[in-house]
Amino acid sequence: MEIVQLSNNEFHTYYKGYIERALNKPLLQGLAEGMLETHEFFDAIPEAKQEYRYKEGKWTPKEILLHLIDTERVFAYRALQFARAKNVEIRGFDQDEFVENSNANERTMQHLLEEYLAVRTAQIILFSSFSEQTLQHTGIASNSPLSVRAAGYIICGHEKHHIAIVNERYL
Repeated sequence: MEIVQLSNNEFHTYYKGYIERALNKPLLQGLAEGMLETHEFFDAIPEAKQEYRYKEGKWTPKEILLHLIDTERVFAYRALQFARAKNVEIRGFDQDEFVENSNANERTMQHLLEEYLAVRTAQIILFSSFSEQTLQHTGIASNSPLSVRAAGYIICGHEKHHIAIVNERYL
């Protein structure tokens, strides 16, 4: 896979910032490098900061990591649906409800990181199985168009976005 330019009809404008953070390299490279960077970043968070909230109602670093895992699963499922079927429409998900019911803070950071690595490894394999043509397939997610490749780039950029927030507000 090469570096691509996505057209604006491949994703909702909400995701533009995530995609811009990730389009500087081929998708599979971004997924692989992101896996290493994200693992190293969260693994280095001191235990005293892993359940820290910089403000009432904000997520902890553990919750953010599990949010990344959950969101990756959601976008990979969307990509798989759009790659394999036609005329697919998938409803959105409530990220706050997912985090609220995640029990992330009851788990160790190591366990969360093991899950992250397993999920990311699966996505690298999944996206590597798609042809260039399949990567351009689209469907509807959360009432907006989404291409298979845009879903992959959103995964990459989304984690960069949250790492920046954790760096800025938590550490």
